[in-house]
Parts: sequence; structure tokens; C-alpha cells
Amino acid sequence: MPRIRTITSDTTLPKQAAVSVIGGGIAGVATALELAERGIDVVLLEKGEIAAEQSSRNWGWCRQMGRDPREIPLIRVALELWDGIDQRIEAETGFTRCGILYLCETEEQIAAKADWYEKNARPAGLSTRMIGAEEANALQPGSTRRWKGALYTPDDARAEPFIAVPAMAEALRRKGGKVFTRCAVRGLETRGGRVCAVVTEHGTIACDTVVLAGGAWSRRFCGNLGIPLPQLTVVNSVMRTEPLETGLTRTCSGGGFTFRKRMDGGYTVTHQHYSVADIVPDSFRLFGAFLPALMLDWSGLRLRLGRRFIDEAKLKRRWALDEVSPFEEVRILDPEPVTDILEEAAKRLKEYYPAFAPMTVAERWAGCIDAVPDAVPVISKVERLEGFHLCTGFSGHGFGLGPGAGKLMAEIVTGERPCVDPAPFRYSRFFDGSKPRPTTGL
Repeated sequence: MPRIRTITSDTTLPKQAAVSVIGGGIAGVATALELAERGIDVVLLEKGEIAAEQSSRNWGWCRQMGRDPREIPLIRVALELWDGIDQRIEAETGFTRCGILYLCETEEQIAAKADWYEKNARPAGLSTRMIGAEEANALQPGSTRRWKGALYTPDDARAEPFIAVPAMAEALRRKGGKVFTRCAVRGLETRGGRVCAVVTEHGTIACDTVVLAGGAWSRRFCGNLGIPLPQLTVVNSVMRTEPLETGLTRTCSGGGFTFRKRMDGGYTVTHQHYSVADIVPDSFRLFGAFLPALMLDWSGLRLRLGRRFIDEAKLKRRWALDEVSPFEEVRILDPEPVTDILEEAAKRLKEYYPAFAPMTVAERWAGCIDAVPDAVPVISKVERLEGFHLCTGFSGHGFGLGPGAGKLMAEIVTGERPCVDPAPFRYSRFFDGSKPRPTTGL
């Protein structure tokens, strides 16, 4: 697993709180930070360590480009918040407006990027533009093969996940919020159809408002409450290099690889296409819900049947609040990186950009991306249980969206006017006949 900066946990569990946030990834931390800044008594509860799962394992991209159009208003809010994040939390996050390119080798790739641009970027007024071969090769020089063009967003950005999220959690504590790590929430107590307490492994906190930002664990937590949530996971593998000087500072994707510059002087490198979907018992239960997404494009998804099927089957689906929960049995979800995918990415990167030939891989890791059928997050109250809210299902888009998602979730909790239309992120879309499915993201 990637190295993260652990933070000091509070030690004395309060008897009550106004809001309890479950999950110490970027969505939960950003939500709790927004609430604390409003003077609300908020407690953040994490079963393992802050950002120990996908929130520290992602690529570190903060992009507008290539998104589902329903996410574009929210990422614009998020990037405005990212711009001021270092001053806000009094810490360095590595946030940099470096620009991102989707490099194209074929006319078919150019046509697909141009289609997204015309349907989404242009109507939204993004700075994104299609660029030709001359500019693409000038912006990302040194390739052994000439790019035919690119989709380019000059004000897209990057940040350091393993630094940023713990720093946000430390700011949350300074601003009056309480943070408890190694403190799994087993479930909720209810009274009269609404939340009245969270039950943790270390005690009970009375509260009438709960936000579940549990990432890949959200479906299991909801299932124990009798609340359905269509969610599966995808394993994505990543590596970082030792410090390397190539002169390439813009983030890019193309040729079977992606890379971004890091604060430490190295690069985060991944494969452009491939992730692994482990076949687990829920794969069969949710096959119908995810079929439209698979039919749209599954060329970059490798199906795998292995140990994870057994591991998932062994974990409890139902448990009492005085029993050890699955969240105590597995503190940190730490999948093995898929070596051949990373080796292929490294090989192609060196072939295209010889400046990477001397690179040394310092670390490899993988993370479990929580996905929902339409690949658009759930940021919503749950009408089935008053006082219960979800901030999950980010489908690999959560790091960049995180500050905006936290702001929107806090506004929903407090009843403020929302920063964007919350309707695309409503939980009820899965059950009201809307038949949600992915649209034109890249």
C-alpha cells in the first residue's frame, strides 16, 4: 500500500454529536470539514486510517475533461475549492494547475474526443479545446511517435492524494471536529423511522444525522440496514517512480500509459486502459444493473475469478450491533497490484518517451474503486431512513470531485441552497424508474 501520513486520533468518544460521518476518505473528510467550518458538532469515524484505501491510491488527477456531463458543474465547484485548499487548511497538498492532455494516435481517437468536446466541453464553457498535431507534440515533446492531436485542458490539475486528505483531516480537528481512527461503525440505532445513534466498536454516539462515505464498503453497510445500494468494485493498479528529470510537467494519457509529475520529483504512472473486475457474489446479484455499462464499453476491463470471490463470500452480510463487524475484520482493503498491467504501461511509456528509460519503480499498489451503474456518485439523503445520507459511488472520479462533493453533502445536510443541482446525484434514481446508465464520459 502507498505510504500515507497518519494523523493523531481523538481518544474519548463523545456521548453525542450533531452529525456523524462514517469513512475517512476524501468524501467523508471534505464533508466533515465543511460542517466543522459551519460550527456544527461533527464526528468523523474511520475503521482504519485516514485515506488508507482508494483516497490515497488514486492517480491524483483533478480534471474537468472527459467527465460525464452530470459531473461537470460539481467539478467546477471542486476546482475552485482546490485552488484555495492550501490556505484553507494551512498545509501543502501539491495542488497544481498543470494542464492535462488526452493524446491521440488515430483519427478514430480524435473523433471520439472531438465528439465529447462538442457535446460537453463547449456547452459548459470549459477551457478544454481540441489541438492539432503540431501543438500536441510541442506541449508534450520527446515522443518517438508523432501524435495526431489531443484533447487539452490547460487549467486541469493534479494533487498528492496521500498528503492532501490527511492534511484536510488535521484541519478538521483544528476547526473543532473530532476524528477517530481504528474505530469501526457497526451500524445505526433507529427510533420511529429515523436515525438516533451510531454504534461503534468502542461505544455509541447519539446523533440524528449520519453521512455514510464508506467507499467500497458502503453497499455492505447499507445492506445490514436493509437499504439496497447497487455497487461493485474495480481494482486499479498504480506505480510511482523515483525522482526523474524528463522536462514533462503536464499530466497526460495516451499510447497505453498515463503519467503525472509528483511533488517528490518522481511520476505516478498507470495503464491508460486496463483495470480488473474481480468476480464476487455481488457480481451475479447486480449483473442486470451493471449490464448497460458493460455493453457501452468493457474493452478496458479484465474479469478475474480468484481468491477475492472467497474472501467476499466469507464476510458477513448481516450482523448484530454487539457483534464484530466486517469493518473490524478487514481494517484496510489492500488488493495486490496487477504486475503485468503495470509492466505493460512502463514498457509503452519508455517506448514512446525515451526520457523515462532510466526510471526506477519505487512502489506499486492497487486500490478498489467503488462503482455504481451510471458511474455518477451518490450525494443524497436516503428517503428510506430519515437522517441517513450517502456520499459514495464515485466510480474512480472521487479525488478531484472530493471538495465539491463535501460541500454539496454539507449543504444537503444543513438544508442550505446547494452549490449545484443535486438531482443527478440522488439515491432514489436507482429505484424510481430512471434506469441510470453512463453517458458520454471518456
